[in-house]
Amino acid sequence: MTTIPACAARPYHVAVPDGKLRWIAQRVRDYPWDRMPDAGGWTCGTSVTFLRELADYWVDGFDWRAVERGLNRYPQFKAEIDGIDVHFYHVRSAMPDARPLLLLHGWPGSVVEFLHLVDALTDPVAHGGRERDAFHLVIPSLPGFAFSGKPPGPVAPGQMAHMFSALMTKTLGYEQFIVQGGDWGAIIATLMGHLDDGHVDGIHLNMVVPDFVREPQGIEEENWTRQRAATQRQESAYGLIQGTKPQTLGFAMTDSPVGVAAWIVEKFAGWSDLPRAPDGQPDIQAVYSFDQLLTNIMLYLVEDSFVTAAWIYRGFNDAFPASPFATGARCPAPTAIAAFHDPLMPPPPRSMADRNYNVVQWNDMPHGGHFAALERPRDLLDDLRRFAALLAKRSSPEDGS
Repeated sequence: MTTIPACAARPYHVAVPDGKLRWIAQRVRDYPWDRMPDAGGWTCGTSVTFLRELADYWVDGFDWRAVERGLNRYPQFKAEIDGIDVHFYHVRSAMPDARPLLLLHGWPGSVVEFLHLVDALTDPVAHGGRERDAFHLVIPSLPGFAFSGKPPGPVAPGQMAHMFSALMTKTLGYEQFIVQGGDWGAIIATLMGHLDDGHVDGIHLNMVVPDFVREPQGIEEENWTRQRAATQRQESAYGLIQGTKPQTLGFAMTDSPVGVAAWIVEKFAGWSDLPRAPDGQPDIQAVYSFDQLLTNIMLYLVEDSFVTAAWIYRGFNDAFPASPFATGARCPAPTAIAAFHDPLMPPPPRSMADRNYNVVQWNDMPHGGHFAALERPRDLLDDLRRFAALLAKRSSPEDGS
């Protein structure tokens, strides 16, 4: 297991150099839109019309320094773990019985998925909750992402699980904690439930990793498996590239902020639960503002982390044969599933999840997709509170546990 000295965290403050911001803005201004053919809407990928509108706002209306002030609103730190500087927010509640909660993002997300939930999670009384709903929050940037350090090569989610266990227990001194995650955050949370169930009280997931090992059992599972295969044929090209040849993609993206924006925005358009505009195209602005989208995109640009963030896919593929996902091992940690109807990874039938997880809470969400913390923050918040209350009840002496 990873070991680091206690109290190794160092305060951190986001301050991107002016020169970096000028370079990004100039590259966006200089993009040769007249050479970019338009296949029409989102049918073949990112909409040219939408991306050009986003780029116009990027250079004329987006205020990164205002974003920085928001990013610096909460205490943030760096700690060296396994030779990599891990960036994280650590926001403690004033409530005496608050429970530690680790929030893990995925790709193409970032810590900004969670920052608008900080006040409600740490000060629930002021946001419609009760004192017992309070959490101490730890919100890290995954290694290779944003303000975390760049690993020397692809890092597997299993290594990240060890690193985050060390962050919670050795750096911050939390003996017991809950982990919440979607996308890669869900995979890392699952691995933490396997590897460190002595410290992990429970895991809360808004994406369920399917059963890779066993054949589907029954009509419902067979139908879901066929549906997922069809979805993967349509949506998995990015993952095949990032899981095999991420370095090649990185050469292009390192020199093109517009390219990075196109690569990332397409996922927010395709994986979110969006209404349709009158022309039938996904109405991305009904759910996300330009500022939200650009803030997330900029976290892949200001530290040149697009390629190192993509490495997690290669790391997963390299380590997969020995992982619990390949062996069929069941995660022992008590698990809550917030079953949002994710277009990328629709929740499997409960029977499949029960084979992979110790499911103690399952809630079907009527709305919301892959980016649940941004799309349906209140629904995610309420589900987390229900899970924490359930865990507290299960562990209370009067329940005989």
